[in-house]
Amino acid sequence: MKLTGRFIALGIAAMSALGAHAAEQAFPTRPIRVLIAYPPGASTDSNARIVAARMTETLGQQVLVDNRPGANGAIATLALAKSPPDGHTLMMVDIAHGANPAVYDKLPYDTLKDFAGIGMVARVPMVLLVHPSLPVKTPKDLIGLAKSKPGQLNYASAGVGSAMFLVGELFKDAAMIDVVMVAYKGGGPALSELIGGHVPMLFISLVAAMPHVSAGRVRALGVSSLKRMAAAPDMPTIAETGVPGFEFYLWQGMIGPVAIAGPIVTRLNREINAALDDPQVKDRLIKAGNELIGGTPAQATEFIRSEVERWRKVIKPEMRIKN
Repeated sequence: MKLTGRFIALGIAAMSALGAHAAEQAFPTRPIRVLIAYPPGASTDSNARIVAARMTETLGQQVLVDNRPGANGAIATLALAKSPPDGHTLMMVDIAHGANPAVYDKLPYDTLKDFAGIGMVARVPMVLLVHPSLPVKTPKDLIGLAKSKPGQLNYASAGVGSAMFLVGELFKDAAMIDVVMVAYKGGGPALSELIGGHVPMLFISLVAAMPHVSAGRVRALGVSSLKRMAAAPDMPTIAETGVPGFEFYLWQGMIGPVAIAGPIVTRLNREINAALDDPQVKDRLIKAGNELIGGTPAQATEFIRSEVERWRKVIKPEMRIKN
């Protein structure tokens, strides 16, 4: 009897393994949609298209980007939560996904319970810029000026919940200064206001910053990565010139509905990591100022969980959006 039971158990295990293998081999059966919470041209959109093009080659089905902008990502994320968990609808999320539970009073989905992490893709440091008329040359100078004028300096952002807002609030918190956020309708308008001298400071991506830094229209004080960037080795970090340990990245990762089958998650994760290892993909992403991440689905899930906890500590209750 025991021997028979053992054979039955081995048979069930073998059938399960074959079933999982079959599920992975059969996937995908139709084009895959990657939802993006921003319009075309945003860094998350651009990076998703680079990775999706490589995945199309290896998966044998089109991997298409589907832009669903609005509500700081909540519109696209709700669409993902309602999608069949068959691996054919995914989403490239970014830092707003982890911050939204702290930004909004309520969301139409549960960030930690409704989604499965598939794989991290990339992260992008941001640059602290000031108008040339501001009498500061380093983050330390800026912090000193802000402390001498509490509540009198402004920083530009693309609104509550945007990466520009999140890094600005993190910098305020870490430097223990009182500066006031001024919201614009996007990173472009905010940068234009800085160049015009209407606002004294902001954080923005290196790619967006460098043409204006080179032209002398703005002054770069430091980058938000913990170590200097390969793309700008002469630019100091905020950590080394003002706030020890300061670190911020606009990160991006792929997620799916929570009930997506394990073998499909494994296959998608393998394809994402393979894309990041591809020399052409790697070159394009790095030239755009990205640092590549990769890793396992479990690491992606745990990272998003840590981001939710992080922003709940940084974003003050009075800043939350009532909805």
